[in-house]
Parts: sequence; structure tokens; C-alpha cells
Amino acid sequence: MIPIIAVIGRSKSGKTTLVEYLISRLSKEGLKVGTIKHVHHKDFSINTEGKDTWRHSKAGAEVVVTVAPREIAVIKKLENSELQVEEILDLLKNEELDLLILEGFHSLMAKRKDVFKIVTAKGKEDLLETLEGTLFPILAITGPVARRKTDIGEVDLPVIDLYTEGERVLKLVKNRVLGGRKSN
Repeated sequence: MIPIIAVIGRSKSGKTTLVEYLISRLSKEGLKVGTIKHVHHKDFSINTEGKDTWRHSKAGAEVVVTVAPREIAVIKKLENSELQVEEILDLLKNEELDLLILEGFHSLMAKRKDVFKIVTAKGKEDLLETLEGTLFPILAITGPVARRKTDIGEVDLPVIDLYTEGERVLKLVKNRVLGGRKSN
């Protein structure tokens, strides 16, 4: 199975910044990284009204695949909004990835003991609410809250400011998630 990290936190807590940081550093080292992003907006669709793929879907296609010279996209209709983790991961089961990073999915990932987590937070209250009910393994805490470490009090997890200590997050991922795996 592909090793997984879930980056969880509220909106504007630094999730995307952390994901970008990890992808850019790990891919430069030759690792193949995939991501899955959770979009909370109920009416979000990658399908643009009036475009051919939208017309295919509107006509009744359950799955629409678009192929361009440098990209492929799969649009699959969902029966309900309660996706199971395994269904999401099945989308990438045939990919040869070294790491899969999930952005968001807090409600699906919080209780999973087989998924590493990094929590991002804006402040202490935000952090405590995100940590509540989130099971280990939690690798670290980052986001704006990490710039004010003294404000959050004593926590039994590494609190890492990505801007000044980013290498610490990278080292945790390499050692704990990738098992010290060397890049290509």
C-alpha cells in the first residue's frame, strides 16, 4: 500500500502551503508524490457548464474521461456525498507512487490509526478543536499557530514553523512515513 499522510485543519490554517512544501521538496529528490484534495463546497464541480464533458454528464454518462496531450481527468458521478476512504484510494491503486498526501478529509482520517497526520491550525482554539478526536499517529503541528508556540502551551507533539523549520517536517516524513527511504 502507498504510504499516506493526511494534512488536516480548518480553512486558511496552512494545509495547502504544507502540501506544496512537501511535494516540491520530495519530488525534487526523485520521489513520486500524489495528492487528493477534499473540496467542501457542496456545489463544486470540475465540469464547466456548456463544455463537452458537462454535456456528456448531462446526457447521462456515469464516468467521463478527458484526455489532453499532457493531462487526463476522470469525472465520476457519486450516488451520495459519503465517500469511503477505500473508494478514494482505489482511484490511485495502479499508480506507482512513493507517497500519497491527502489535503482535508478530517472526518474520514481522524479515526484512522493507519494514516499519518499533520495538523495545521491558525491558533490555540483551532488546534484544540482539530486535535479533539484525532487519533495517532500525528507527526506534527504546523501552520500559523507554530509561529506563536508560547501561545499554545504544552503539547506532546512537535510544533514546527514551516517557514523557519521546514526541514524538520521533511525529516519526520522521510523517517516515520517513508521509513528512511532514500530518494532516487
